[in-house]
Amino acid sequence: MKKSGLFFFLCLCSAITFAQKARVKGVILDELQNPIEQVTIKGLEKVVFTNANGFYAIEIPAQQKVMLVFSHPSFKNSTITLELKPNEDYEFNPVLSSKIEQMGDLVITSDSKKRIEGVTSIDPVTIRLIPGANAGVENIIKTLPGVYSNNELSTSYAVRGGNYDENLVYVNEIEVYRPFLIRSGQQEGLSFTNTHMVENVDFSAGGFQSKYGDKLSSVLDITYRNPKRFRAGVEASLLGGSLTAEGVSKNQKWSNITGVRYRDNSLLVNSQETQTNFKPTFFDVQTLLNFNASTQWNFSFLGNISQNNYNYQPLSRQTNFGTLSEPIALLVYYEGQEKDKYLTYFGAGKAVYQYNNSNKLKFIASAYHTQEQEYYDILAQYRLGEVDTNIGSESFGDVVYSRGIGSQLTHARNDLDALIVNAEVKGFHEISKKSQVEWGAKFTLEDIRDRIVEWEAIDSAGFSLPNPILDYQNDQPYNPYVGPLAPYQNVRATNFTRINRLSGYFQWNKRGKIGAHNYWLNAGVRGHQWQVDADGRPQGKSQMTFSPRVQFAFKPQWEKDILFRLSGGLYHQPPFYRELRDYNGVVQTNVKAQQSFHLVFSSDYSFEMWARPFKLVSEAYYKNITDVNTYTIDNVRIRYRANNEATAYAYGFDARINGEFVPGTESWFTFGYLKTEENQNNKGFIARPTDQRLKFGILFQDYMPNIPNLKLYLNLVYNTGLPGGSPSYADPYNYQLRLNDYKRADVGFSFVFKDEKLTSNLSWLKPFEEFSLGLEIFNLFNNQNAITNTWVRDVYTKSQYGIPNYMTTRVFSLKLIARL
Repeated sequence: MKKSGLFFFLCLCSAITFAQKARVKGVILDELQNPIEQVTIKGLEKVVFTNANGFYAIEIPAQQKVMLVFSHPSFKNSTITLELKPNEDYEFNPVLSSKIEQMGDLVITSDSKKRIEGVTSIDPVTIRLIPGANAGVENIIKTLPGVYSNNELSTSYAVRGGNYDENLVYVNEIEVYRPFLIRSGQQEGLSFTNTHMVENVDFSAGGFQSKYGDKLSSVLDITYRNPKRFRAGVEASLLGGSLTAEGVSKNQKWSNITGVRYRDNSLLVNSQETQTNFKPTFFDVQTLLNFNASTQWNFSFLGNISQNNYNYQPLSRQTNFGTLSEPIALLVYYEGQEKDKYLTYFGAGKAVYQYNNSNKLKFIASAYHTQEQEYYDILAQYRLGEVDTNIGSESFGDVVYSRGIGSQLTHARNDLDALIVNAEVKGFHEISKKSQVEWGAKFTLEDIRDRIVEWEAIDSAGFSLPNPILDYQNDQPYNPYVGPLAPYQNVRATNFTRINRLSGYFQWNKRGKIGAHNYWLNAGVRGHQWQVDADGRPQGKSQMTFSPRVQFAFKPQWEKDILFRLSGGLYHQPPFYRELRDYNGVVQTNVKAQQSFHLVFSSDYSFEMWARPFKLVSEAYYKNITDVNTYTIDNVRIRYRANNEATAYAYGFDARINGEFVPGTESWFTFGYLKTEENQNNKGFIARPTDQRLKFGILFQDYMPNIPNLKLYLNLVYNTGLPGGSPSYADPYNYQLRLNDYKRADVGFSFVFKDEKLTSNLSWLKPFEEFSLGLEIFNLFNNQNAITNTWVRDVYTKSQYGIPNYMTTRVFSLKLIARL
C-alpha cells in the first residue's frame, strides 16, 4: 500500500511537472524569406537547432519569463522574452538580418548576393546621422558615384545622364510616386521615404535585373522595418521633427510601425536673396502593419497620407553680378503671392504565400491618389543698374545708375487629380540549390485629370514684349510694333487621360563553377504593353516593348578578394503622364517608349589597408539611347516635347572607395566622369540637360579620441556645371550655356550621451537607448550655387542679362535625437 501510494505521488508530480511546460516553434527566415539552417536557439539550459527547412521547436518552463536567443555565424543575433501559459503552443517566426560586418557608426551589408548583383547597400544609421539641407535617403544617394544633383532643397536626382523621371523607387517591393506639379525644390517638402522606419536601402545605378520595372536609369529599393519589440524615437531640429513608434503583439503575430513627420523649410529659404513671407507646412503619416497568419502566410499593409501647403509671398530681391571692375545689380520688388497644395493618399496590401521550401508567391495591390493645385499671381518690377563701388560713399552697394527697367507678370491656375491603381503577382521557384526562377505580372490603371493655365507678360521700359516664337519683328522704340499683343508665354490645356498597362518579367538565376572559379548568371526579359486614351484626342495605338537583360558575375579563386561583373541589355521607358504632355500642355497619345541599350563592366575589390577593411568598386558604362523624348529642365520641373525625334548616348566611369579611414568609423570617397549628348532630327550632337561631366563626393565620419562622445559627420559634393540657365524659348542648337560648378559641404557635430556603444551613469538617461544633441552647419563654405537664370531685357540696348538664381547660403541648425 505504501508502494502504491508512493507510485501515485510520483505520477502526480510528473503530471504537474509536465503541465508546467510550454513550447515555442516556428520557421527562421533571412531577409529574402529563405529558411536558415543550423540556427542555434538557446533558452535557459536548453539548446536546439533549426533543420534544413528552418524549422525549430523548443520547450521552456511555463509561467516564467524566459529569454530565447537566436544566433548564427552569418547573421545578427535576435532575442525574445516570453512568459507562456502551461501547455501553450506559441509560434514565433523571426527574420534574421544578414548585416554581419559592423564598423563604428556605419554598418555595411556584406550579403554576397547584393555584391554579385552590383547593388550598393546603405544602413539607415548613416542616413539618419549624415547632415543635409534635405536629409534622408536621397541625401546619401547623391554622394554615390554616377548620381548627380545641383539642388539641395530637392530630393530629385539624375543618374548617369538620365533625368529625374527615369528612376524607380520601391518600398517593400511596392512602387511609389512623387507629385506631378512641383516645379521648385523648395516646394517638395518631404520625400515619401520615412528614414526612421527604414530597415535596409539598396541602390543600383544601372544594369539592373528584369524583375525591376520599366525605367532607364536606376533602382532605389527600400525595405521598412518589421518590429520585434516596442520602441519609440523622436527627432527634432529647427527644420522640423519626427515621431516614430513600433511594437509587436504578445503572440508575435501582429506588428506595426508608424511614423509622423513635420517639416518647415523657412530657415533655409529665408537665407536666399529674395526676401519673403514664407509659410510652408509639410506633414505626413505612414504606417506599416504586418500579420503573420502562419508559417506559410504573411500579410502586410503600407499606408501614407501626405499634405504639403506652400504659401509664398516674395517681397524684394537684390542680386549682384558682373565683374569687379563693372559690377551690376538686379533690384526687384514683388507684388502678389503663390499658393500650392499637394494632398496625396497611398495604400498597398501585400500577401506572401510560402507553400513549401522551394516555392513562394506574392500578391500586391496598391492605389495612389493625388490632388494638386498650383496658383500664383506675381508681379515683379525690376531695375537693372550699376552698383556704387566707392567704399567711402553713403550709397556704397546701392544701384546708382539704371541701365533698364521693366516688369514681369506671371499667372497660373493649374489643377491635377490623378489616380493610379496596381495589381501584381510574383513567383519565386527554387529548381535546385544552384538554380532559381522568378516571374511576375502586373496590371496598372492610370486616370489623370489635368488643367493647365499659365501665362507670362513682360514689359521693358513701357514696351510689351511679344512671344518670341511669333514671326513678328519688334524693334521698338525705333519703329512702332504692329504685331498682335500676346503673352510672352501662354499655355492652356485640359487633359482627361486614361492609360492601361500590362507588364511582366521572367528571369533565371544560376550559379556554378568554371574550374576552381565561381560564376553567377542572371538572364531575363521584361514585357510592357500600354494604350493611351485622352478625351478630345485620337485614341493612342496599342504599343508593346520587350527588354532582354543579362548579368554575369565571376569570382576567380585568387589570393585577392575581387569580383568582376558584366551586365547589359535593353531598357525601355514607356511614357508616363508628364512625358505625354508637350510644350503646349497637350497630351500626345502615341509617344513611343524611349529605348536604351546598357553595357556595364565593373570590379569589386575588398582588401585591407592599415590593418583595416576597405573596398574599391569601379564601373565603366555605355548607353545608346533611341526614340528619345527631348526635354528642358527648369529647377526640378521637366518639360517634354512629347516626341521621339532624337537619339542620344552616355558613357562614363564611376569609382568609390570606402573603409575605415579613421579607425572605428566608416567613410567613402567617390568619383564620376560622364558625357552624354543628343542628336535632334540629325542636326548634330549637343550636350543633354544632364551632361554633368565631373563629380566628387565625400561622406566622412570622425570622432575625438579623447572625447569619443563628440562625433563629426561631413557630407561634401562637387559637380561641374550643368547645361542650363538659357531662356526657355531658346533653341538649344543656337544657345548653349552652362551653370557654374555646384559646390556644397554640410557638416554636423554630435555629442552622444548614450547609444549602443557609449553608456551613461546619468539616471535620467536610463530609459533611453540613444540620446544625442547636435549642431548642423549647412553650406559650410557659403558657396553661391545657382539653379537657373532669370532673364531681364533692356529694350534700348537690346541686351539680355542672365541673373543667377542662387540657392541657400550658410545656415545653422540644432538637432536632437532620442530613442527608447
